[in-house]
Amino acid sequence: MAANPGGDSTGAGGGPVRHIPVLLNEVLAALDPSPGKLILDGTFGAGGYTSAILDAGADVIALDRDPIAIEAGQALVASSQGRLKLVHSQFSHLAECAPHDRLDGVVLDIGVSSMQIDEAERGFSFQKNGPLDMRMSAAGVSAADVVNRAKVADLIRIFHFLGEESQSPRIAHAIEKRRAEKPFETTRDLAGLIELVTPRKMKDKIHPATRVFQALRIFVNDELGELAQALFAAERALKPGGRLVVVTFHSLEDRIVKTFFSDRAGKASGSRHLPVAHERAATFERIGKPMVAASEAEAEVNPRARSAKLRAGLRTAAPAEAADVSIFGLPNLASLGKLGA
Repeated sequence: MAANPGGDSTGAGGGPVRHIPVLLNEVLAALDPSPGKLILDGTFGAGGYTSAILDAGADVIALDRDPIAIEAGQALVASSQGRLKLVHSQFSHLAECAPHDRLDGVVLDIGVSSMQIDEAERGFSFQKNGPLDMRMSAAGVSAADVVNRAKVADLIRIFHFLGEESQSPRIAHAIEKRRAEKPFETTRDLAGLIELVTPRKMKDKIHPATRVFQALRIFVNDELGELAQALFAAERALKPGGRLVVVTFHSLEDRIVKTFFSDRAGKASGSRHLPVAHERAATFERIGKPMVAASEAEAEVNPRARSAKLRAGLRTAAPAEAADVSIFGLPNLASLGKLGA
């Protein structure tokens, strides 16, 4: 399950946290698992949602892009008596991992796993010194590749948009100057520079490097693009009456999910002063409230839940629409291919 990518010691650069599934009761209520149903958990992680869904009697196809999570989940597969299929895959490919028109539900918990944060060698946390990596799939371009090779203008855009870091230009130029002398290799190496450039103030609740680390993680793993494609894939894979439940931990992610459900709610195009040009059938209807947040009681027990937001929709019989990412207004950031190792 995802860790809070925001502002305290359990955030993007935070220290160890005990795995607790976020908004579990609310997820189960929206997902409605029961015997005879087939649910796809697109973000297996430590298996919190999957275990609860199995306990409710449904069968599960679970995905994770992290090979370590897949290996750790084999014990649950063995104990599930054939009711759990665990697949090493990005959740953007979920439609290819499920039988056509058979899925009763899809659940996605967006963000970095607490297990990944806890492992220094994965490079997600600056609380533990490790290689500047951050790759969930343990393959492809690393955070070190981005920091050491990206143009300053691209670093500024990455830090500003994906991390909402107001000091992006200052940090990016400091990185450029330092990497000319010695490439960045470790998490604390980068965090130390950022702390020197933008010292922590007394009123600050988070470490100065938190937003930059968040931005790098999102960029390296293409988390926003993956989420957009996963939503389109769920639309194709769910049968009529199937349920899509998404838990996000960051405003950028929540905005994508909110935009998707709004776009798929069905509407007429054209000006209100002119005849309707085209009537669109809804592919999803809202389940419950537009957005569900964690209770104060849950946030007190599990700090990761503080920024969690749940949105859910019920699949109609209308045909899936085109997978047009332009509806999300995502920026065209630097190409990972140009930074490859």
